[in-house]
Amino acid sequence: MLDTQGLKKSFGDLFILKGIDLHISENEIVSIVGSSGAGKTTLLQILGTLDTPDEGKIFIDGNNPFELSQKKLAAFRNEKLGFIFQFHQLLPEFNALENTILPALINGKSMIEAKKDGMRLLEMLSLRDRALHKPNELSGGEQQRVAVCRSLINNPRLIFADEPSGNLDSKNAKELHELFFFLRDELKQTFVIVTHNESLANMADRKIIISDGLLES
Repeated sequence: MLDTQGLKKSFGDLFILKGIDLHISENEIVSIVGSSGAGKTTLLQILGTLDTPDEGKIFIDGNNPFELSQKKLAAFRNEKLGFIFQFHQLLPEFNALENTILPALINGKSMIEAKKDGMRLLEMLSLRDRALHKPNELSGGEQQRVAVCRSLINNPRLIFADEPSGNLDSKNAKELHELFFFLRDELKQTFVIVTHNESLANMADRKIIISDGLLES
């Protein structure tokens, strides 16, 4: 599903990633943990094609996305990858359904089909009755579940999550963590999750520890 070879990244004289070799299998939930400054978020951004490595290669389904033109890379990212952030980053002027379907509309899907798919996801995540509510009318847990729906709308191959429960209370965090495993089982999704939450990290199929820019064996 996803493989990297010798990923390196630095910012000036500061070396963040020092040679990362990583394999992630289909339908796997992988957590990435480590102290602040260890390189977790930088690695996640490169895996998600939001940043480029200085050295090394990344392959998703056998293809190196960084060999694509910028236009094709943007299309690849929209079609194949989903993203969940600590702060849901929903657009305040749009309701839950509209926020959910934005990536599908960008991908060229018709409004009718996008809304049909969006409502299916909202219903799956117990948000059907909240579909027409704007973010400021939703609880923190509901907002993050809408963000999960948005990440799923194009049926991506991989979903990357950066501290997805970091802004939630313990009850909503637990529900979100359980949701990831439900989605893996129901939709055969693959998740790569950067987290400081030990409970979530230990629930994952595999926990990867990054320290000083390298993966611990």
